[in-house]
Amino acid sequence: MVQRRVRIRVIRAELQGEAMTEHPNVELTRRGYDAFAKADLAALAELIADDVTWHAQGLGPLSGTYHGRDEVLNFFVRLAEETGGTFRLDVHDVLANDEHAVALCTLSASRGNKSVEVPVANISHIRDGKVTEFWGATTDPQASIDFWS
Repeated sequence: MVQRRVRIRVIRAELQGEAMTEHPNVELTRRGYDAFAKADLAALAELIADDVTWHAQGLGPLSGTYHGRDEVLNFFVRLAEETGGTFRLDVHDVLANDEHAVALCTLSASRGNKSVEVPVANISHIRDGKVTEFWGATTDPQASIDFWS
């Protein structure tokens, strides 16, 4: 019942032109992508739970499930190494609620004589202000397979 009241209040605020604040998990997610873009592992470490599970599929030699913050941060380092620092996620929008955030992005990277640019949706489970689980989905799995092969 409370959720409906909040939703109605938000709609009224929109109609009346009142300023609305973003969900805290939108801000948390944007901070994470900003830290990732700057290769700021210390800032990323603050946003990732100690016991995180990170699912990285379709990334060739880096595909797999990573457990724990240290494994995930090492995955980020290896991702940068494999792509010569060219791996980028251009965030178009972030949608969030109390438990999840979805970042709609364009992924781009170069590796050897190959390059890729594809839309992706990255889904994070968030608890107590930290990412506890992550999944990524691409609109073009074959492009990822070709890039990493």
